[in-house]
Amino acid sequence: MKRPATVLLTALAPVSWGTTYAVTTEFLPADRPLFTGLMRALPAGLVLLALARVLPRGAWWGKAAVLGALNIGAFFPLLFLSAYRMPGGMAAVVGSIGPLFVVGLSALLLGQRPTARSVITGFVAASGVSLVVLKAAGALDTVGVLAALASTASMSAGTVLTKRWGRPDGVGPLALTAWQLTAGGLLIAPLALLVEGAPPALDGRAVGGYVYLALANTAVAYWLWFRGIGRLTATQVTFLGPLSPLTAAVVGWAALGQALAPVQLVGMGLAFGATVAGQLQPVRTPARTISSPERNAREDSPAARVPAA
Repeated sequence: MKRPATVLLTALAPVSWGTTYAVTTEFLPADRPLFTGLMRALPAGLVLLALARVLPRGAWWGKAAVLGALNIGAFFPLLFLSAYRMPGGMAAVVGSIGPLFVVGLSALLLGQRPTARSVITGFVAASGVSLVVLKAAGALDTVGVLAALASTASMSAGTVLTKRWGRPDGVGPLALTAWQLTAGGLLIAPLALLVEGAPPALDGRAVGGYVYLALANTAVAYWLWFRGIGRLTATQVTFLGPLSPLTAAVVGWAALGQALAPVQLVGMGLAFGATVAGQLQPVRTPARTISSPERNAREDSPAARVPAA
């Protein structure tokens, strides 16, 4: 598949995640970030695991656990904690610095030197998202801000490590997604029980919200995301992230009656422009070889040059 199509499919993931804030605040039980993270991750992971029918082997048990903790186990509870304590837009603007985190981590872990273009594009993206939520109602919450920062750092580290480690031979993105969601869900489960107690009573709206989050918002979206990480650079993938707060702003305007001022429309234009610019960056050869037997074997084989289905 050509890169533009891969970019568009990968972009569907952050677009879907942009609906998370509205679903969380309008449909789900209040003040249950751990339970909500659990209900989003574990059912989706088990469904994908049943479809993939592949378990990790060897060192990949540990790698899957680390990736699951970073991308899911820590990210989900922190994300929902920030969403519960702050308006979705404010939580999203803190998360918009993710591309800058990934640029820095790619230099450390992938040997990819940051370019002035990528750094400037990252600042433009964050500035654009900031303008979008500039007039959002609600005061900043210290715990919410720290949770949003930590969730962004966790997801950024998981994105870069996913790119660094690649996938074992014969394992597709579906199985890799299943491993991470299942590992992350199992990590959240005991914490949810210890911290929040027994699961809350759920009405029809809450059940519908959790089903949506687990299937479309998580199982499908994360499969597309990890598939994209395997075919694009880590920087290209992370610059699709601003589509999430932009979607959240559009959903807030269309479904929740939140007004969009002219300055917010300007911010949306800046953030979207930075997203596009992030896809136009040249792919650079890493400064050093990544020590991953599975990745090296895959890159050396002729089949590695043909995109998997």
